[in-house]
Amino acid sequence: MKRKPDVEAADIFKQYYDEYKTNYNVPHHSEKVIQDIISCRTAELGGHVEVCEDCGHTQISYNSCRNRHCPKCQFVKKETWVLDKSKDVLPVEYFHVVFTLPATLNLFLYENKKKLYSLLMKCAGKTITELGKEPRLLRCRTGALCVLHTWGQKLELHPHVHAIVPGGGLSIDKESWISCKKGYFLPVKVLSKRFRRLFLDGLKRLYREKQLYLEGAREECKKWEVFQKVLDDLYGTEWVVYAKKPFKNVDTVIRYLSRYTHRIAISNYRILKLENDLVFFTYRDYKDKNRKKVMRLHAVEFMRRFLLHVLPFRFVKIRYVGLLSNRTREENIRLCRELLGIKPEDIPPKVEYSDFAEFLLDAFGFDVRKCPHCNGTLVLKHEIPAHRFVRAP
Repeated sequence: MKRKPDVEAADIFKQYYDEYKTNYNVPHHSEKVIQDIISCRTAELGGHVEVCEDCGHTQISYNSCRNRHCPKCQFVKKETWVLDKSKDVLPVEYFHVVFTLPATLNLFLYENKKKLYSLLMKCAGKTITELGKEPRLLRCRTGALCVLHTWGQKLELHPHVHAIVPGGGLSIDKESWISCKKGYFLPVKVLSKRFRRLFLDGLKRLYREKQLYLEGAREECKKWEVFQKVLDDLYGTEWVVYAKKPFKNVDTVIRYLSRYTHRIAISNYRILKLENDLVFFTYRDYKDKNRKKVMRLHAVEFMRRFLLHVLPFRFVKIRYVGLLSNRTREENIRLCRELLGIKPEDIPPKVEYSDFAEFLLDAFGFDVRKCPHCNGTLVLKHEIPAHRFVRAP
């Protein structure tokens, strides 16, 4: 188990929140995220007191905020998600494809996050499903599990989508399984060009329907000729889309993807220290052979960058497309297994737990009901009421 960090995001937010508010306007949704992170696992959210039946040891546990942006609350969510999705993995190659937006679009994103993030995810999924059906390519109905990330290692705005794609799919008539070439999914340049066209067509449509907020630094784009020049430049730019090597072990697909599904902009373990109003944290420099380095930011600037990545209210960051879409996934997976010759007894059963304690014991070997002093049994003595009502966005 990792050692608790000396400094957490909650400590920075608590100490510099008032200063941050004097420099920046804080939307209600972002303010809710800040308050949740500060309150997470404190008496403010309530909790419960347990007593050991054997030695009388008393233990207090405070509740989590359950906010999806909180550095403390993602681990259990990730593990339960892994258990739920492992049953949908097929015994085929899987590919990891990443779709990235050019930095030119960042100024549009600041005030149009919900619309443009939705467009990004839609176009990434559509690129895979459309090209999968192309007669000269896979000629099949394929699908993907797509996850949105909005940050780079230095917490700058860097929107991109991670897609996990099975190496093949159902034939158009759904009578057979068609596999892609071993170790090869689709041409990266073809993926890039199709993704670029789909996104820019969607961006143009939003502009014509007057759904884009164009003020401040992008106010000049209200003139069509200026906006058209931006589009022309983007059409002339090579968009970054790349595919990583296929997974060596099918059993690791969901576990690997879980690194991305519940990741947030920065974990508490990357924060080294808070000193003289400066936050020191580690990052990977991909331009320098992926070396680990240390960056320092003023605490207020650290908060600003962290809050850049607060997603719009109720925005869905994990989406399933094509063959894996929610509406038809169960039936499609069943049909794929039949065509791949998988026997029902070879399908891993769905694991269910009676309570959270049983889940922790089975998944990690950690028994929360055991006394840390004498290994006796902890029993609930009484609940600690919360000081405020919390509803995670």
